[in-house]
Amino acid sequence: MQVDDIRIFIPCKNYEQSQRFYKALGFKIEDASNDLCVCTFGECTFFLQRYYNKTFAENLMLQLCVLNIDEAYELISNLNGFNIRFEGIKQEPWGSVIYLWGPSGELWHVTELN
Repeated sequence: MQVDDIRIFIPCKNYEQSQRFYKALGFKIEDASNDLCVCTFGECTFFLQRYYNKTFAENLMLQLCVLNIDEAYELISNLNGFNIRFEGIKQEPWGSVIYLWGPSGELWHVTELN
């Protein structure tokens, strides 16, 4: 078996708000069906689904690797109108990270690796 890609399905408490949030982060949004869309940034892709399970969403963690953590922080800190929260840049042994909780409670580790 050869693996080409792994894609996650992210649940949405509010499907339309989540689409706007990810678009504001720079993702291209394309409908796959009435209840599913594909979010793409360069070669990176994931799905948003019109489905919500609180326990799953609030325990979901993802890592978004970026080339410039300061640029990512600038973008994140200027997002308005979304039910999100984030922490400042933290230094870890493996790189710099911003913890960003999306509109459905999903936790993103926005990371610039060493």
